[in-house]
Amino acid sequence: MLILGIDDAGRGPVIGPMILAGCLIDEETEAEFKKLGVKDSKQLTQKRREHLAGIIREKADTFEVAIVYPSEIDGTNHMGINLNHVEAIKSAEIINKINKGFGKIKVIVDCPSPNITKWQDFLKTKIHNLSNLEVSCEHKADRNHIAVSAASILAKCMREKEMDKLKEKYGSEIGSGYCSDPLTCKFLKDYARKYEKDGLFRQTWSTWKNLCDVKSQKKLGEF
Repeated sequence: MLILGIDDAGRGPVIGPMILAGCLIDEETEAEFKKLGVKDSKQLTQKRREHLAGIIREKADTFEVAIVYPSEIDGTNHMGINLNHVEAIKSAEIINKINKGFGKIKVIVDCPSPNITKWQDFLKTKIHNLSNLEVSCEHKADRNHIAVSAASILAKCMREKEMDKLKEKYGSEIGSGYCSDPLTCKFLKDYARKYEKDGLFRQTWSTWKNLCDVKSQKKLGEF
């Protein structure tokens, strides 16, 4: 049986895109990937991830990567669609692109929602053809299934490439894009207003809103 694993990277940061990846492999390739040390991307160094990503792209039956930029995340939030729904929609797009002529596929998705059943039901409404699919959504699927681990590596490597592009444009002080990164926090404080129209920041994130509220208050206090 073919297995399609789907996972995300960059779900939480205030800077840069969220990435989703899908990786389709058979059971033989799954065993090979396991021997090579394919695992959840968070458990690997960047160098090891990049090495394994090259092997995954070469040996997988096929793979797809979807990039969701901050402007799209903000746009859907303004329309009342939350990030969990965005992720379901993008996961379905990956499934629909891959599900063409491969026969029976077991789909395993690393579920971002605490309510697995509700999220899985929504995901299925966005899939064009379910007749040959066995869909399973799980927490920690990236740790428990090699195909999802492979997808997590592809997603993480793409996220890092996208951040490298941003660092070339805005400087390395942009950091990782995560709010827990002191570099990112300082960059946000220093440049939030300067680059607010560049599509760099997720402006529906509380981190952005709180910082900009503080900045506005400070400006008012200066008069």
